[in-house]
Amino acid sequence: MSNNKVVVIGGGYAGALAANHLRMRADVDIALVNPRPEFVERVRLHQFVAGTGQATVDYGTLLGEGVRLAVDSAAVIDTFARTVLLASGRTLDYDYLIYAVGSTATIPPSVPGAAEFAYGIAEFESAQRLRTRLEELPLDAPITVVGGGLTGIETAAELTEQGRAVTLVCGRSLAPSFSPSGRRAVARWLSRHGVAVLEDAMVSEVRPDALVFAGGAARTSALTIWAGGFGVPELAAASGLQTDELGRLLTDETLTSIDDDRIVAAGDAAAPSGRPLRMSCYAAGPLGAQAANTVLSRIAGTEPAVISLAFSGACVSLGRRIAVRQIAHKDDTAMNAYVGGRMGAAIKEFTCRFAVTRIRREASKPGSAMWLKGGPRLEQPAPAV
Repeated sequence: MSNNKVVVIGGGYAGALAANHLRMRADVDIALVNPRPEFVERVRLHQFVAGTGQATVDYGTLLGEGVRLAVDSAAVIDTFARTVLLASGRTLDYDYLIYAVGSTATIPPSVPGAAEFAYGIAEFESAQRLRTRLEELPLDAPITVVGGGLTGIETAAELTEQGRAVTLVCGRSLAPSFSPSGRRAVARWLSRHGVAVLEDAMVSEVRPDALVFAGGAARTSALTIWAGGFGVPELAAASGLQTDELGRLLTDETLTSIDDDRIVAAGDAAAPSGRPLRMSCYAAGPLGAQAANTVLSRIAGTEPAVISLAFSGACVSLGRRIAVRQIAHKDDTAMNAYVGGRMGAAIKEFTCRFAVTRIRREASKPGSAMWLKGGPRLEQPAPAV
């Protein structure tokens, strides 16, 4: 009997764990497609940019025996032929496919000059360009970070701790997903360290040496970093699969595509029932394991389980010694409670390390991944697009 061929597209937190988890069955042939030869710790890209840490890990230390790494990009999924056409021109056959392409940086084309002059930080290649540009600038050059979410805050904090002059433009508010007390803790640290925080400020234009705001005011900026949100690759839509408005693959609650039960999604690019979970390293690993379980159930001829994941909060690092750990209900809504200071930093560092350790442990012991369970979500049909 021939092995079941499973192609995993995307080697991030979700895809790498899914590939290792699939090894629970010996009769599964696993190919992991990823455009880079190394695993990228996206939660450490702000450290990489500031020169305070590294953000890549050798796949040889992460993937279990038998997982084949194809350093390539998926161009099109042919659901009729069950093949993946790669950018190199090669094709991979599959019996089942795990769609774990992750998320990407997004710089809005509606803001003139943003695509030309702003630097992204959400992907390794853009982080490399940003790091190189930073090394060219004098220490006192004014830097602007656009985006008041966790990525923008961490980037601003990391750079100001290196002696940089940083302005953080929040759009509407600072750390909107945090509780009032958590936001105040973040704001206090930024204020004490000299970060100029601009709330209720919308960027209308990016110039090579300045920003223009919606009201027409301009502010000097030798370097503008855009951390204003995430998008997803267009692979699903380009392959004729139904997606939500952002481009995430529409699935049912078992993470199975509503178009094709041979395709299962995980991580940032999945939209179960049209209600995606928060894009995060925290959710990616468990979703990867659950996507792999769905595939294994279908191979075994059993009914896949619906996803079950409870959130516990989110962390934002404020330089290398301090962090804020926002406590949350299992549905990811913030409680008015947080852990700050060095204890918060210890929790943050443990969380970052654990995300990689869990993948490595899954390689040595498939099926070992554990996560907080939240029970089935309220049923809601996935909308057609």
